[in-house]
Amino acid sequence: QVQLVESGGGLVQAGTSLILSCAASGGTVSTYDMGWFRLVPGKVREFVAAISRSGRTTYYADSVKGRSTISRVNTRNTVYLQMNSLNPEDTAVYYCAVGTLGVATAPNRYNWWGQGTQVTVSS
Repeated sequence: QVQLVESGGGLVQAGTSLILSCAASGGTVSTYDMGWFRLVPGKVREFVAAISRSGRTTYYADSVKGRSTISRVNTRNTVYLQMNSLNPEDTAVYYCAVGTLGVATAPNRYNWWGQGTQVTVSS
């Protein structure tokens, strides 16, 4: 059983940046692919970014591509999501997830999820 704890969310102004962190315990992060998703009330969970267990392969949603970076430090059992040029449409609860089925964009490919961290972007 892997436990995930996200942090780094908060209230920020449009145009600024933030870094979300996801710390894992109960497992060895280097053996998992990891992803970030976000959820807005009334909408389906949306893929944001994913990174392979080696860190060599990354995927991004079109909505964040070019202004976001997903990275990982396996020795710290942590994955990060840096988001730049934030806009109000980025407001959501952000979740990290780990999986064993290969890096993917679909939520059902991930086995364990964190509790989420709220990001609110004011205009």
